[in-house]
Amino acid sequence: MASLRRLLRIGGLAGSLLLCLIPHLLWRLARRPSPWPRHFLALAARSVGAQVRIEGRPHDGDMVLLANHVSWIDILALGGATGAAFVSHDGVARWPVIGWLAAQNNTLFVSRERRGALSGQIDALRSALLGHQPVALFPEGTTSDGMGLLPFKPSLLAVLLPPPRAVMIQPVHIDYGADASAIAWHGEEPAGANAMRLLARKGALPVTLRFLEPFDPASCADRKVIAATARDRIAQSIILHQNPSASPLPPV
Repeated sequence: MASLRRLLRIGGLAGSLLLCLIPHLLWRLARRPSPWPRHFLALAARSVGAQVRIEGRPHDGDMVLLANHVSWIDILALGGATGAAFVSHDGVARWPVIGWLAAQNNTLFVSRERRGALSGQIDALRSALLGHQPVALFPEGTTSDGMGLLPFKPSLLAVLLPPPRAVMIQPVHIDYGADASAIAWHGEEPAGANAMRLLARKGALPVTLRFLEPFDPASCADRKVIAATARDRIAQSIILHQNPSASPLPPV
């Protein structure tokens, strides 16, 4: 049954791609902003068994979303709900198919290793913010166990001081509830093995996107304050909703 579930979900992903790809390419040929990457991400989330529920209200204007990171399913759920472009490490750009699909949603690829690359990455992010597509970052820099938070890395948040246009920051708590530990992508697990494991899992996967109170980066003294403010709000939401037996959150 696990193999059958995996095949059905892979078929659902392929069908979602076929449904959205041709109209997306037509939109691109007409040089129009394409809504189809967002539709694909939403359909893909459903195809892998995610049942996305939204709490709170996404900010209506230009926004930067700062969210905790548990799984690759985060991207499907959050992207499908908001149409956000993501900031990702440049290794993803080299993944077959996945890298190309990520580029279609205007993903900004950044390098973790290249010295001296930060200023260029900030300039690229600043250019991305000049458009009206929401931008989403996972400031932990990697996935956690879903029950707590890693420290937030503030380096790229320098782009918001000052922001290139009037923009709000909205923290987002991505919550898989009791399933968080089971679906979390731990660093020692290969990406392919994690994907195959989740595609074969039994039952639906409820995921709640909690859009927390947005704040103006102009009210923050520096990028560390931006990171700390967003982390504190997500941490409080985790404490409020996590299981009583969950591990305590690590300090900032």
